[in-house]
Amino acid sequence: MDLRHLRYFLCVAEEMHFGRAAQRLGISQPPLSQQIRALEDELGTRLFDRTSRRVRLTEAGELFVPEARATLSQADHAIETARLAGRGELGRLRIGFTSSAPFVPLIASTLYRFRENYPEVQLTLNDLARDAQIEALRRGGLDIALVRGIRAPCLPDEFSARCILEEDMVVAVRAGHPLADRPDDPTVADLAAIPLVLYAPTLGAGFNEYFFGLCHEAGFEPQIAHEASSFATLLGLVAAGFGATILSRSLERLHLENVVYRRLATPVPSRLWLVHGLSLSPTAEAFRDTIDELRLDAKGQS
Repeated sequence: MDLRHLRYFLCVAEEMHFGRAAQRLGISQPPLSQQIRALEDELGTRLFDRTSRRVRLTEAGELFVPEARATLSQADHAIETARLAGRGELGRLRIGFTSSAPFVPLIASTLYRFRENYPEVQLTLNDLARDAQIEALRRGGLDIALVRGIRAPCLPDEFSARCILEEDMVVAVRAGHPLADRPDDPTVADLAAIPLVLYAPTLGAGFNEYFFGLCHEAGFEPQIAHEASSFATLLGLVAAGFGATILSRSLERLHLENVVYRRLATPVPSRLWLVHGLSLSPTAEAFRDTIDELRLDAKGQS
């Protein structure tokens, strides 16, 4: 059934006059009459009783009016839903991230702006280790992953990774630690013989291996006191004096009591990667574009 026929029918039913209905629709009366007859033929019943003096609905026509309105309303809703989804304004978006990512200003600002601009998108956030994020992407359980790593993660051919943030690492120690009060910035070599608190290997996003390599270059074997299974545990153990750790510079903004952050004399980089499939959903495109907009804003202010 042509939806146009339903619109013509409702216009005539509201005007109860073919001439006025045709004028309202912006067509001449004969084509309108032909369209109404075509609708009646399709339905197999008359919708209007017509005389030379008046037009009125038949019983079938009266019953058909609310159904026609509901059908057009649902059709309009379906059309608008498709348009919104095509613009990324409706649908779902599943994002994976490392536990420290929401503390990065770029990511926090992106999440805030995205939710402000796309309130109808169902946003699901998943705190996962790097390898678990990549596997979830591969299985279709995530649309976007935010992973840390010195180098781009190894990905199947149908995925891509782009560095969206590069920053230096800092050493975090408990207040009163020898590295906390020294006047000059520490080096990696200064971490020799100092107990360290690091992420467990499965959560270290490849950084542990990279850091161990730096330690070996400096001539020592790192002394691992504890391996933490979460970001909160990592900082909590540092605050409790169990050892030093090394974190991304953006996390300096976390003013945890008894924790002091020291920048390294020779910068050690940390990178945050935006990972997704080569074919993006409209909602994923909107999130990617939001990140890019904020990165441009930040560059313009620097």
